[in-house]
Amino acid sequence: MRLHILHATTYAYSVPVELLAHRMMVTPRRSHALRLISAELECDPAAALEWTQDVFGNLVATAFFPDAVEDLVITNSVIVQQNAALWPIFKIAPHAHRYPFDYSHDERTDLGALLMPEHADQSGRLAAWARALVLGQDTDTLSLLQDVNEAVRTGMTYVTREAVGTQTPQETLDLASGSCRDLATLFIGAVRHLGFGARAVSGYLFDPPISGSSANEGSQHGATHAWAEIYLPCAGWIAFDSTNGRMGEAHLVPVAVGRSISQLSPVDGRYVGPADAVRGMTVEVTVTALPEKAQATSISGAAS
Repeated sequence: MRLHILHATTYAYSVPVELLAHRMMVTPRRSHALRLISAELECDPAAALEWTQDVFGNLVATAFFPDAVEDLVITNSVIVQQNAALWPIFKIAPHAHRYPFDYSHDERTDLGALLMPEHADQSGRLAAWARALVLGQDTDTLSLLQDVNEAVRTGMTYVTREAVGTQTPQETLDLASGSCRDLATLFIGAVRHLGFGARAVSGYLFDPPISGSSANEGSQHGATHAWAEIYLPCAGWIAFDSTNGRMGEAHLVPVAVGRSISQLSPVDGRYVGPADAVRGMTVEVTVTALPEKAQATSISGAAS
């Protein structure tokens, strides 16, 4: 499935403001299941772009703006080839087929903070919620993870939440609702209490309205999205989308991974000016299925 993703972020200010450096993570991560065909990042007004990689290997563009502005438009246009199977089969190391299992010394060292719950659980409520989903002393590992994923999907109501920030797992349990980033955070917190290495993922969701194994050419249905990945020996990182109750990378286009959702904002920047200068901010995302045609690979940053 070949997809065109158009992601436009617009800021409007009531008076000219000085823009400080803006940090952007919008370029999809290449993998065996995802091929990046082309990528073009544009800023209006013009900006100088510097490209780096963070500690997780995410591609980061930092924009520097020379002049004061009243409007800023950041447009990212990418084409990817998504090859993930709808019904994946994961070759997990034999010793990890059943839960609980032990990571090797090297795996535990490298996973580090990805094994540690991010949020305090002083009452033990989250840990108890997670342990209640373990059906026995010797249970299938993938089945357990799917049960946790399904418990988040069915036990919490998905809501669109415009407020900045992410709810703690305890807040999501209290409210029994949350955005995709809140549900992913709850899932990550729960599985870390069970001893799994987990990381947060941000990117795009393409979910065609017509069911089937492939999307119709020209169909559009997409959004920014957040989910989680669990590390299992030999199988590697496996995607779990608690918002939709799915396992595997089908329908997903990962852009950035991190210890916490809070690290994965697509655009992060500040300005110098009055505190009430912001008139508004809008985000528009379209994901379109394209015909399977060869196209040269390119990655660029341009200013319009």
